[in-house]
Amino acid sequence: MKRAGHLKVYLGYAAGVGKTYRMLTEAQELRAQGADLVVAYFEPHGRQETIAKTEGLEFVPRRVMHYGGSQFEEMDTEAVLRRRPAIAIVDEFAHSNIPGSKHGKRWQDVHELLDAGIGVLTTMNVQHLESLNDQVWHVTGVRVRETVPDWVVDEADEVVLVDLTPRALRNRIERGVVYAPEKARRAMDNFFDEANLTALRELAIRHTAHEVEERLASPRRGEKILICLTGRPASANLIRRGKRVADYLHADCLAVHIAPGSVDATVEQHMNFARNLRIQTHVVKGEDIPRAIAGFAREHHVTQIFMGRSLRRPWWQRFGETIVQQVVRQARDMQITIVAERRRETVR
Repeated sequence: MKRAGHLKVYLGYAAGVGKTYRMLTEAQELRAQGADLVVAYFEPHGRQETIAKTEGLEFVPRRVMHYGGSQFEEMDTEAVLRRRPAIAIVDEFAHSNIPGSKHGKRWQDVHELLDAGIGVLTTMNVQHLESLNDQVWHVTGVRVRETVPDWVVDEADEVVLVDLTPRALRNRIERGVVYAPEKARRAMDNFFDEANLTALRELAIRHTAHEVEERLASPRRGEKILICLTGRPASANLIRRGKRVADYLHADCLAVHIAPGSVDATVEQHMNFARNLRIQTHVVKGEDIPRAIAGFAREHHVTQIFMGRSLRRPWWQRFGETIVQQVVRQARDMQITIVAERRRETVR
């Protein structure tokens, strides 16, 4: 759905690369040109150079909220809508709002501004993209909890990569530009070690390059991907992997769960996750799972099926075919991709 307002995302790979600074630099240029612009949300993090870039800009006061005995400040979306500027500056696109807010996520607040015809400049890091969640965890050992569905960023009118070499970023951290000294030392030894930063930077560059290619390329007709859901935790990884491939191929993406009876809460949770990523979800009643998967895939003209590995079976059942093997045999005209569960080994 094309929204009335113009969305521009400044994308980086880690805190401190200069996303907010770059965004505010453009805000000042737009203000000098006479644009009606306000700062709807800005997170300074004590960075004086960045704070200086807000001089002269109009701020919309934040909304004060209380939760769990503490006081929090969130973007006051209603106040921004009443002010109705041409452009709003909204830092930290992936932020999760305090329970009790109108929307659970800040990107949903931004969509409300865009629907009202207000343009938005915003910032986020590549590790907050939902489809990259497993890759980021595997590389860094950190499971990012605040994520943005890929389609939200894909619908942005502009995505600008704000880049800085890992060595230059670590130098900024050492000089105290990004964090206070004690926090800086912990960061350098953990998430911000050079190997992590190099891997995250590569993800950001590859994603931005893919965005450019996607906007220039024509869709590949006839491609359709099917993701087979179960109640196992690995289904979340399966959903991310299948959706990312579907986006890369410009393909339709479906998800199906074969159930002999009612759908349990865990499966429903996975299906809600898939719907949030704009994947069509289906439940098919049936006892013969492989036959039902193959039949559904053929009925919907699927070209590629994504499945998780079959569970290890008792020794007395190991001579028969697994569900995966049966699907491979029954759907020979389709490509079957088996996605293994990721287990990250920590090296000390």
